[in-house]
Amino acid sequence: MSEKLSFVNPTANSPWGTYLSQVDRVVPYLGPLARWVETLKRPKRALIVDVPIEMDDGSIAHFEGYRVQHNMSRGPGKGGVRFHPDVTLEEVMALSAWMTIKTAAVNLPYGGAKGGIRVDPKKLSLQELEKVTRRYTSEIGIIIGPHTDIPAPDVNTNAQIMAWMMDTYSMNVGGTATGVVTGKPLHLGGSLGRVKATGRGVFVTGREAARRLGMDLRGARIAVQGFGNVGSVAAELFAEAGAKIVAVQDHTGTIVNPNGLDLTKLVPISRTDGVVGFKAGGDVVPNEDFWEVACDILIPAALEGQITAERAQKTTAKLVLEGANGPTVPVADDILAERGVLVVPDVICNAGGVTVSYFEWVQDFSSFFWDEDEINVRLDRIMMNALNQIWDTADKHKISLRTATYAVACERILMARQERGLYP
Repeated sequence: MSEKLSFVNPTANSPWGTYLSQVDRVVPYLGPLARWVETLKRPKRALIVDVPIEMDDGSIAHFEGYRVQHNMSRGPGKGGVRFHPDVTLEEVMALSAWMTIKTAAVNLPYGGAKGGIRVDPKKLSLQELEKVTRRYTSEIGIIIGPHTDIPAPDVNTNAQIMAWMMDTYSMNVGGTATGVVTGKPLHLGGSLGRVKATGRGVFVTGREAARRLGMDLRGARIAVQGFGNVGSVAAELFAEAGAKIVAVQDHTGTIVNPNGLDLTKLVPISRTDGVVGFKAGGDVVPNEDFWEVACDILIPAALEGQITAERAQKTTAKLVLEGANGPTVPVADDILAERGVLVVPDVICNAGGVTVSYFEWVQDFSSFFWDEDEINVRLDRIMMNALNQIWDTADKHKISLRTATYAVACERILMARQERGLYP
C-alpha cells in the first residue's frame, strides 16, 4: 500500500496532476511491470534551497530554489534549470518526471531531473544574476555532478548561466568539471548544434508526422506559441521546407498574417522587441485569438498547461507538435483525439535538446568534439528511430502517440528498476 505525497496536492490540470494522469493511462500496457508503477509516481529526491544574495543596493534578498531528481534507474539525472517568478516545487517535480520519460523514450542512458529558482531574472542586474546562479549551484552542489545529475539551460537560462554553474561546481570540487552541466559555451566544452537542437527535433518529428498524415509541408500553415530557441528555430526550419508561419505568440502578444510572416525580419526583431514589434509584417490580435487562427500545424513551444479543453475545441490544426513540456492538459488531449487531431507528445517531440546534451556530455568525457553536420546526422537518426518505434507501438495497440511513448519509456524505466532490485 502506498500513500500520497504529503508535500504536494495536485489538481487534475496542474503539471504534476497532468503527469500522474499520463502514467495512469499507460498502466494497462505494462504487463507484469505494472507492480513497479508507483516508482514513477514519486520523485527519488526533492531539494528545496534558500538562495540569499547581496543586491547591488546593499540589501539582502532571498530566493527559493529547487532541484528534483525524479528517477535515476537508467543513469544520472538530466534536466534543465529555469529562472521564473512562477516556479513551484510541483512544477519542477512534473518537469523532472517528464525528463525521466523523455530520456527513456529516446533511449539515452539518463534518468530525469529538473531545477528552478523562483525569480524574475529581468529584474536583476548581470552581477545579481551571477550571484543568484552561483549561490544556487553551491546549494544544490551536494546532489549534482557529472556522474549523478547534470543540469542544462531551460526557461530564462542560457550558456552564460551554465558557465557560471560549471565554474562554481568546479571551484568547490577543486578541478575543472566540464561534464557537470550541458548547454555551455563552445570554448568551455559546449557542443555544436546544441542551441538549435530542440527546435530541430520538433521539425524532424513534425516532418515525419506530416508525411505519415499525407500532409505536404509546402504551403502548410503553421501557428507557433512561444518564440524562443525552440519555437523560432522550428519555425525557421519549417519555413525552409516551404511552410507558411501564419501566427506567432510570445510574452509580448500575438501577430498574425494568413499569407505568412517574414521570419528573416521577424526573428531578429523578436529578440529585442518581442513579436509585436514586427508591426509592418502582420496584424496584432488579442492573445486568445491565436487559438482560432486557421492553420494546419500548431506548435505550442511556451509553458505547460496552454492547450485547455476550450482551446482544444477551437484549434483548426490537424497536427500538434509539443515543443514545450506538458502544454496539453489531459482533458484537452482527449478532445483533440476525438476531433482527429494528431498530437506528437513533448516527451519525444522536444527531445532533441536532451539528445544533443547527451552528445555534449560524451564529448566532454572524451575531450573529442564532433562537427555540426555529424551532430545533426546523429540527432536525426536517434529521433527518427525513437519515433518509428513509438509509432509502431501506437499502431499495434491502437493507442495515441502519447500513450505509446509512455508505454515504451515506462517499460524501459521499470525494467531497469526491476533488474536492479531494491537496496537494501
